[in-house]
Amino acid sequence: MKKHIFLAISLIFASVLISNAQSIFGKWKTIDDNTGVEKSIVEIYNVDGKAYAKVEQLLEKGKENEICDKCKGAKKDKPIKGMEIINGLSKDDDEWNDGKILDPKTGKVYKCYITLEEPNKLKVRGYIGFALIGRTQYWYRVEE
Repeated sequence: MKKHIFLAISLIFASVLISNAQSIFGKWKTIDDNTGVEKSIVEIYNVDGKAYAKVEQLLEKGKENEICDKCKGAKKDKPIKGMEIINGLSKDDDEWNDGKILDPKTGKVYKCYITLEEPNKLKVRGYIGFALIGRTQYWYRVEE
């Protein structure tokens, strides 16, 4: 009997770990698509069934306290650390879309979609108008 209980608990624990690894939610390391430099740690989280992301940490030496001087509106001249950069993504099969992403470097806001390429690799695409006209970055899961 104890073996069956242990097996059941083990299966439940394993399924939780697998489902978490298959999710976009969690912490991700961003990589500059032009330079390959590690830029930040971003946390993607769920609010009422929609995905949002905020900058948890800036990784570049000397830029840990950088502000968004090119942002507009309420985000202008605010610290990038703690700033929400993705908002309102909705799940559509294997993709999260219909949201917006902010590029703090330029202050520009783009339409966005996200797909989980591998359990620990996220494809993040920002675009104007059509998804063909845009930029893709790959983010990598931060093991906690």
